[in-house]
Amino acid sequence: MPNPELLAELLDVAVEAATRAGTLLRDGRPADLGVAATKSSPVDVVTEMDLASEKLILELIGERRPEDGYLGEEGADRPGTSGVRWVVDPLDGTVNYLYGLPSWGVSVAAELDGQAVVGVVAVPARGELFQAVLGGGARLDGVPISCRPAPPWGQALVGTGFNYVREVRAHQAQVLLALMPEVRDIRRAGAAAVDFCDLAAGRLDAFYERGLQPWDMAAGVLIAREAGALAGGRPGEGPDGGLAVAAPPGVFEQLQSRLDALGAWHD
Repeated sequence: MPNPELLAELLDVAVEAATRAGTLLRDGRPADLGVAATKSSPVDVVTEMDLASEKLILELIGERRPEDGYLGEEGADRPGTSGVRWVVDPLDGTVNYLYGLPSWGVSVAAELDGQAVVGVVAVPARGELFQAVLGGGARLDGVPISCRPAPPWGQALVGTGFNYVREVRAHQAQVLLALMPEVRDIRRAGAAAVDFCDLAAGRLDAFYERGLQPWDMAAGVLIAREAGALAGGRPGEGPDGGLAVAAPPGVFEQLQSRLDALGAWHD
């Protein structure tokens, strides 16, 4: 296990970064907020607030932990010398934020030698702060949380998300069409880091998505696992850009197997 003092320090930095960035995004959102750039497609957008949030987080971590590495969604990628790398989504759920929907957050994770050891997700519009430390459990606003007990497959409430590339979305819709009649229902909130946290808090029975990036998963997967979920990709593999699946034991295996059979990991 990593040094407890180091974990405590990393958690303090992650909480401060996510909280400060969340406050900036919530209180500083301009009334005329517009798109500053696009990424994978014309509907995959970046706003000026994504960039402002990343700048705040990057500067804060640089001041507190100057020898650490950093990987951020909006382009920041610097090597470090300490063995610690920060993986950050400064605004997860940008389209929700742009439209004024509440499901968006700030995701900050610290990896030690390639393994996530601290994860924090702030959800400012809901006034919530999720956090986890490797081996220490998951918490929401300081209170321990855990996944719901596994329901029968037909009663599972499953969260998912969709890619911004049209061809990928078309295949995802086919997978959804096959899966939906088998389970209780499907939810699509639009922010993967928040979805992982909602799974951890018992608000979903499972979550899956194709096309996620490291910053979408680093904090949320740790929080979900520390709350009792299993997380993976295709059978025998970890969560990655091809497929990420998270659910408590009993639902995880069924969902993972079904998604693999449906080809959810490819077009």
